[in-house]
Amino acid sequence: MADSHAPPEAIDLLRVATAGSVDDGKSTLIGRLLYETRAVFADQLAEARRASRRQGDDLNLALLTDGLRAEREQGITIDVAYRYFATPRRRFVVADTPGHAQYTRNMVTAMSTADAAVILLDASRGITEQTRRHTVLTALLRVPHLLVCANKLDLVGYSEEAFRMLEAEFLAFCRRIGRADATVIPLVALHGDNVTAPSARMPWYRGTPLLRALEAVASEPATAVEGVRFPVQGVSHDRAGAGRPARAYTGRLAGGIIRPGDPVVVLPAGVRTRVRAVQTFDGPLAAAAPPASISLVLEDELDVGRGDLLCGLSQPATVGQTLDALLCWFAPTPLRPGGRYALKHTTRSARALVTALQYRLDVGTLARDREARTLGLNDIGRAILRTTTPLCYDPYERNRTTGSFILIDEATNETVAAGMIV
Repeated sequence: MADSHAPPEAIDLLRVATAGSVDDGKSTLIGRLLYETRAVFADQLAEARRASRRQGDDLNLALLTDGLRAEREQGITIDVAYRYFATPRRRFVVADTPGHAQYTRNMVTAMSTADAAVILLDASRGITEQTRRHTVLTALLRVPHLLVCANKLDLVGYSEEAFRMLEAEFLAFCRRIGRADATVIPLVALHGDNVTAPSARMPWYRGTPLLRALEAVASEPATAVEGVRFPVQGVSHDRAGAGRPARAYTGRLAGGIIRPGDPVVVLPAGVRTRVRAVQTFDGPLAAAAPPASISLVLEDELDVGRGDLLCGLSQPATVGQTLDALLCWFAPTPLRPGGRYALKHTTRSARALVTALQYRLDVGTLARDREARTLGLNDIGRAILRTTTPLCYDPYERNRTTGSFILIDEATNETVAAGMIV
């Protein structure tokens, strides 16, 4: 992994998350990418071959990502597996997410930090409800780029006609949800067709293979998130200036560029001060950009603690106790208006009351059911929440860190929903 304190322009790292229905070939595709880019150690490859032979195969590439015993026994992905590989042009972190509906929360976790989403379709089965749900989630989660892989083209005889029909149907759905930027690529992950090199069995396809398309994705610089956002995670003691002891506020920068001398406001208190020093474990910095983990020393001695937010003066975050948010519901126990939950937002914790459910979204038709009174497992809806303490937040479309939160069932301590502030 690259040094988080290196200048943003020196880091060309793309975070990719896969999605799609069960058995669409996500794990096989990632295994193929790892194999073709020589990102697999010899002992890992040997173990995968041994496990494959026990299953009657020569080499099951999915075993390079399905590391849990339950995953190998059941032939499914359960947890999110992160794998790393590189080409001469770019470095990648790719997340293999589960396709089963009951593990949608794992998929949302991976997508929430992704720069690009790769959604797989089984060309012989077409678009499923889970495919639509995952595509809608990439739009709600504001994943910047979307690549769609029509996999298993061998099952339809490498037919251009079958691919074009699937491509047209999927792109029409993407336009309806505001994802007009999607690119569809025909491939066969099992054999490597159009994964890292053009396929001789699909001469009618004039586009680029998947790996070349990923290399060409324009990564957004970390500084693209406007407005300084620094959620305070902890307080330590440091020495700045002429040996003067001072409090240092630690955390991860979530927006903007911060430098010594910059004016900031401490929210929710609204007190203004200036940054005296920007520190790291390796020493002081002249400037820091997201997602650097840093310590800030302020000019004034203030009452600042975990959960507070330091912002630039020109574009401060909103401070309030009423949230209008989209919820992705993860729990078998349904959401109902009047429900009380623990809420975790950046480094701040609160309790929240769901005061109203505005609508439930049908991921198949995109209709909004305004008569809905509850959200069930994997439902998506828009709700109004009231928190016990003020939160410092932005709309999710502006800042994915300060615009998101999770809800937790206080009785079971399970995460029941992910929220995106509208």
